Amino acid sequence: MNGSRWACWLALPVLVVIWGVAALLVDTPLLPSPAAVLRSFWLAVQSGELPHHLLVTLRRVLISFGLAMVLGAMLGVWMGRSRVANAVLDPLLVLFLNLPALVTIILLYVWFGLVEAAAVLAVVVNKVPNVAVTLREGARSLDPKLEQMARVYGFSRRQRVVDVWLPQLFPYLMAATRGGLALIWKIVLVVELLGRSDGVGFQLHMAFQVFDVASILAYSLAFIAVVQLIELAALQPLERRASAWREAGLQHA
Repeated sequence: MNGSRWACWLALPVLVVIWGVAALLVDTPLLPSPAAVLRSFWLAVQSGELPHHLLVTLRRVLISFGLAMVLGAMLGVWMGRSRVANAVLDPLLVLFLNLPALVTIILLYVWFGLVEAAAVLAVVVNKVPNVAVTLREGARSLDPKLEQMARVYGFSRRQRVVDVWLPQLFPYLMAATRGGLALIWKIVLVVELLGRSDGVGFQLHMAFQVFDVASILAYSLAFIAVVQLIELAALQPLERRASAWREAGLQHA
């Protein structure tokens, strides 16, 4: 695993060199060189535009992500533990899973107007079904023997959730978390492009109108770098710590 990570990091300079050579050979503003993109990035940072729009988008991502994870997890566990709930809600879940994100965004903007609440709600509606499907499978896979043991020993609801359910649901939660973060920031950019006056998506739209490819790449790479930083600084350490907690929880149970 460590070898794969090192290979990825070593491949980055090679890709930059290939990009630079291709830009030099083509010699067109439609394929700017790495230096041109870096210059555009630095100018956006100096003007304060990039930090401002980046923080706006991150705020929307975090709010939408938190709401989608909580609502989706609750819905998924409920459907996984209740046959009646699953039979009633499964058709709606399939409907929303197959509903294009663009349709949801447009409808919510039409119904509620070009407001922040509509933007966040559009992202949440698009992500909740994915989280629910993942957690439903996790709830279905809960070990009935551990559930029986919890009843025999008189576990409280909180003890059952913390010591029995969460350790078993943890892999599904992490899968939903990683998949959710990857999907949500893409939807947020579309939401901003269609109906907001700030954020990275809005800036990409403005750069597209004047064919400013350097700015498009500068904002895109900056946001990708932030998402990767969240992965390295938050998700991976959380996964390592929670894996140890999960093993200890199962042994304790």
